[in-house]
Amino acid sequence: MSAIHTEGSRGSAAVFPEISADDEEQQPTEIESLCMNCYKNGITRILLTRVPFFKEIIVSSFTCEECSWSNTEVQSAGRIQEQGVRYSLSVRNKRDLNREVVKTDYATTRIPELDFEIPACTQKGALSTIEGILERTILGLQQEQPLRRADNEQVAEKIDGFIAKLQHLRDGETPFTLILDDPSGNSFVENPFAPQKDDALTTAHYKRSTDQDRMLGVENSVSQEDDTEKPGVSLEKPGVGTEDLKDEVLKFHTNCPECNAPAATNMKLVQIPHFKEVIIMATNCDSCGHRTNEVKSGGAIEPLGTKITLLITDPSDLSRDILKSETCNVNIPELEFEMGMGALGGKFTTLEGLLKDIRDLVVDKNPFTLGDSSTSERKVKRQEFGKKIDEIVEGQLKAHIILDDPAGNSYLQNVYAPEQDPEMTIERYERTFEQNEDLGINDMKTEGYEENGC
Repeated sequence: MSAIHTEGSRGSAAVFPEISADDEEQQPTEIESLCMNCYKNGITRILLTRVPFFKEIIVSSFTCEECSWSNTEVQSAGRIQEQGVRYSLSVRNKRDLNREVVKTDYATTRIPELDFEIPACTQKGALSTIEGILERTILGLQQEQPLRRADNEQVAEKIDGFIAKLQHLRDGETPFTLILDDPSGNSFVENPFAPQKDDALTTAHYKRSTDQDRMLGVENSVSQEDDTEKPGVSLEKPGVGTEDLKDEVLKFHTNCPECNAPAATNMKLVQIPHFKEVIIMATNCDSCGHRTNEVKSGGAIEPLGTKITLLITDPSDLSRDILKSETCNVNIPELEFEMGMGALGGKFTTLEGLLKDIRDLVVDKNPFTLGDSSTSERKVKRQEFGKKIDEIVEGQLKAHIILDDPAGNSYLQNVYAPEQDPEMTIERYERTFEQNEDLGINDMKTEGYEENGC
């Protein structure tokens, strides 16, 4: 039987408070538990905390005073993201090996040059570096080598050769590609050049397969009839037609993304003048006061992509309404800043609100500018970026903002409408094969699919 001793009392504080070295009340919970090495009792310390810009985690550490055995582990306590994420990093030098990586239990790690793969759920989640991942792999292979040599010398020699190749990669002697594929969407690879674009790192978000949903324990989508019968979701009201729903605010129950307390999300269909219909969802938590909003396109993917360029010349430009879809890339050439699709999600806000969200994303809520993992050079670079964003917001710095949306579902208000805006240009373009691949429409068949269904 385990005895639980909690250091201090937190009262009604959040279950997952933000990690802080200055919070004296943030103490771990101690649990007396069995040592799996000597089968005597040891102490497990568990800390529930939240890493800024990342998610809730459970940090556990076990120590045994009898045999001095110890073990540490990091487990995810946050929610599974709507989409999976795949990082592809071209490691070219020793500096790339020092990039910090957040790797969850469900992440698959691959090195194509060696035909090497660490399958999902074979290692515990960890906060490490590229070099740390390789070192952990090398130690894992070396651990069983004495037994392999006694059992099969040829197999042991082949593994020795493979370990030597991994050591060359770890020492930075050979360039290679590292692929981190996480269907839960909770893994992360550091961009040391942020807020600038990292040419060596590509990030892709994708829709999970049925097998991946089953591995994560996520319930698959059921039929539309079953969805409408779920409690707490009201898609239609008695006596209200589809057209009347445009004037109604629909409400469904969910959990707060910050404190995980029960909250309500409001959803409404809105017609944007000179554009199209969009779905706006807003969540307001009464427990912690957190507010968030998200925008989904109410229409289909446009035949052509859209590139909107605006020159910010006056503080009044910052009050323009902006709709940024999930597929939109945001560029600010004067700051050498580029933000890919998927970052910040879909938003319906003002230009000033978008710039402040970018500042929060890069500077204020970036985990690599906080704590022991931060360096003075990294802090200075991000602080300079934050000052330039503030100068744009205050009207002291003229800058271009470019919204590049391959799906054509983003919008920036034209204050001169229906006349042409002299400071804004809108360009329609044909999508590339890679852009269609990111949108998932290369393999989409919309005509004649009934013929192949038999």
